[in-house]
Amino acid sequence: MSRKPTLAIDWNRAAELLAQLEKEILRQVVTARNADSARALSGIAEVTCADTIYAVDKISEAVICEWFTRNWPAEWPVEFVMEGAENGPALTFPLGTPPEQTLLKCLIDPIDGTRGLMYDKRSAWALAGLAPQRGSANTLRDIEVAVMTELPVSRQRLADQISAVRGQGIRARRIDLADDSEVPVQLRPSHAERVEHAFGTVSRFCPEALVLLAQFEETLWRIVGEGSLPVVFNDQYISTGGQFYELLAGHDLFIADVRPLAFAKLGLPPGLVCHPYDVSTVLALSEGGCVIEQPDGSPLDGPMDTVTPVSWIAYANERLASRLRPAVQTALAEVLL
Repeated sequence: MSRKPTLAIDWNRAAELLAQLEKEILRQVVTARNADSARALSGIAEVTCADTIYAVDKISEAVICEWFTRNWPAEWPVEFVMEGAENGPALTFPLGTPPEQTLLKCLIDPIDGTRGLMYDKRSAWALAGLAPQRGSANTLRDIEVAVMTELPVSRQRLADQISAVRGQGIRARRIDLADDSEVPVQLRPSHAERVEHAFGTVSRFCPEALVLLAQFEETLWRIVGEGSLPVVFNDQYISTGGQFYELLAGHDLFIADVRPLAFAKLGLPPGLVCHPYDVSTVLALSEGGCVIEQPDGSPLDGPMDTVTPVSWIAYANERLASRLRPAVQTALAEVLL
């Protein structure tokens, strides 16, 4: 499918619409969380080729379908690529529109970080990226709009929402769940050029490839420390959206998710790894001033689907990236490649 003309698309309006969608997901998830027990929300609803779908995920899927039907402009027909919808027919709005007749493609993860949220441990995130429709040729670098919204735990009254339109930076707002009011907030990635005594993480959430990933992490910091291990803390936030937020907010300086490389090195099936829908808001990270790359140092890219394994490495700023990148490349070559 060739690129369709998109001169009629108001990307700022599209960003606001997606922000409204994610606010509705936020409301419904909070309502369900308050009404149901953790056991009810944590039940397995479905296992797909992309991931395990829990009961709480199904709540947001229903919200999305209803919201798009009621609110999405009919003149902007869109194909919807979403975790949990891989096994059925193409999902489009207006309903029934053939994918080849749509103008836009929306890659969405309704709840990224389900496991932390359903046990009321840590915020999850609703994620969406919107691009001109190019069919199977669509990649992450086509995304023109990204929106991510915090889905907080029960003890938290405030939720942050970040939106980005290509070339316009990011907009952040804080939503008060008590009265649905909003106030603008400023998120600033760290300007630090060293990681000592700060947070720098290699993702290793589950037992698979744990030793190899830890070996990569230790090798990386030993290279950075020129033979000795610097004091660097890690934070295993089981949500790519949450990890992006920590970078944008200036909390973390470096994060690497190279689980697919570790699994491949050991001859393991892909298992629980990052997929394109997890990084659907990559535009927000780059528009916010961070640097995010593929392991080889090229800009992060990949198909707009729900099944392709994705490895990524992110830095809080360009100067830090320039300093750490050679060490990252060396450690990757020594341990994972």
